[in-house]
Amino acid sequence: MPGGRRIAAVTDVRFDVAAGECLALIGESGCGKSVLASALLGLLPGNAQTAGTALLGDLDLLTADERTLARTVRGRRIGLVPQSPAAHLTPVRTVRSHLAETVAALTGLRGRAALRAAAEDAAARAAFPAGHLDRHPHELSGGLAQRAATALALVGDAPLLLADEPTTGLDRDLVDRTVDELRRHVDADGDAEGEGRALLMITHDLAAAERIADRVAVMYAGRIVELAHADVFFGTPGPRHPYSRGLLQALPDRAFTPVPGLPPELGDLPAGCAFAPRCARATDTCGTLPELSGTVACHHPHPHPHTTADPEAARA
Repeated sequence: MPGGRRIAAVTDVRFDVAAGECLALIGESGCGKSVLASALLGLLPGNAQTAGTALLGDLDLLTADERTLARTVRGRRIGLVPQSPAAHLTPVRTVRSHLAETVAALTGLRGRAALRAAAEDAAARAAFPAGHLDRHPHELSGGLAQRAATALALVGDAPLLLADEPTTGLDRDLVDRTVDELRRHVDADGDAEGEGRALLMITHDLAAAERIADRVAVMYAGRIVELAHADVFFGTPGPRHPYSRGLLQALPDRAFTPVPGLPPELGDLPAGCAFAPRCARATDTCGTLPELSGTVACHHPHPHPHTTADPEAARA
């Protein structure tokens, strides 16, 4: 940053995504979700630095060079539905041209008629209307651009799909159709070697996450604060971290009560728990940073029925 200042946009994040699984990564804007996705694909700005390991099979994505990422990873091993898709489409080319080029590059298909048919099939898969295929990106609504980006990401049937806000700008029926198609991608038989497919979906849409996810990861101020099975998270007994509970209680079909306060600036994080200033359960203990222990990073998590109500007693 200017003046030599550094900001840790994502810190100490640990998770895995298995073949045949959808992991939904949720959290407020600015918490680091999209930065994480960009890091996995080598798309961070030039002044960014990464440390750690991100394994896709035996390939470490964080140390792979640009040639490897461009020729063997992007589109082939990892498909991306980018945030703000209109900004990622070439402005002087039609959607049909985008799709035909992607099909040719990822599948080896040749011939104008065959590519035209394949482009139409790819569009239909993402509910993109055939009558708009010959339009340029500036002629598309936000929802149509989103569907075009989803169609492009699905072309290569990549074993891992990163979907960054894939339902932005869509009405509820199209949200359901889009996430159902993403789920079908995960549930498909897999590639020629029999390997299944996985989905990491970054989303603000908790209803979409509930519809599609097997597990949920909650991010706050650059850290994962909870990892939970989706049926537990959205059902009974519910999430354990106070922030996770706050996200659910803010939904219109629940308490419709917003989480109080505002997220902290990543360049000015407190020494301890970043959520403590907004948390009704906070005590002096929260002045130290809680580690992700088991499924939750919190000194005072909500107890589950099979756990002791007092976390200090449970540790004792």
